[in-house]
Amino acid sequence: MKIIDLRSDTVTLPTEAMRKAMYHAKLGDDVYGEDPSTQRLEKMAVIRLRWMCS
Repeated sequence: MKIIDLRSDTVTLPTEAMRKAMYHAKLGDDVYGEDPSTQRLEKMAVIRLRWMCS
């Protein structure tokens, strides 16, 4: 079993798959509601919590 050290983001290095995902990720400004990852997270929270995000 491989141990993952979560004490700090500088201790555990990303895998090649993680690097590719970061490279290909669509970006946007979350403050202006333009970040697709944030939008998906907010939609998931609304569905799971049955509560509109504010």
